[in-house]
Amino acid sequence: MSNQQNVSVRRNTSDSKIRDLVITALMAAVICVLAPISLPIGPVPVSLSTLAIYFVVYIVGTRRAFTAVLVYILLGMAGLPVFSGWSGGVQKMAGPTGGYIVGYLPMVIVMGLYIDRHRKNRIGCILVSAAATAVLYVVGTVWFLQVMTDTTLAAALSMCVLPFIPGDLAKIIIAAIFGPMIRGRLQQANLL
Repeated sequence: MSNQQNVSVRRNTSDSKIRDLVITALMAAVICVLAPISLPIGPVPVSLSTLAIYFVVYIVGTRRAFTAVLVYILLGMAGLPVFSGWSGGVQKMAGPTGGYIVGYLPMVIVMGLYIDRHRKNRIGCILVSAAATAVLYVVGTVWFLQVMTDTTLAAALSMCVLPFIPGDLAKIIIAAIFGPMIRGRLQQANLL
């Protein structure tokens, strides 16, 4: 291989890594902008964070979505007001809703691994996204019960899970319809 070909290969690899970083940072920014928008209905507010994360998984895939969510969480832990209600800080993570924030990571993995391979199977994507959201609920509720030691499982479920199921199902369906369309348009524009 000539020196010119070596330089070309290195440049393409470098350009690809830079593009990957930029796309991941943009997705983290989208989550940071949408996640604070929330409606307090109890100890766990209704927010746009799950909708943003569902879309990010469809648009950029598991690896970049996981990294974007991790960046979002780290920014929030550093004190930036990116969590629900424009809050942030380690105290938010240590509080009763911290498990729902941490639960975004396994949620991304569960739904992303399926969606990456079966993006065209919308019903399957919806079902797996619902299962991934159930994983989020489990992680968050276990955390909630550890912090709020005087709360029963039934009370935690009635405060932290049951009110969110209809809205999360609607978000899952919206993301399943529009997420692949957005990804397709971005690919056509050579942005992904």
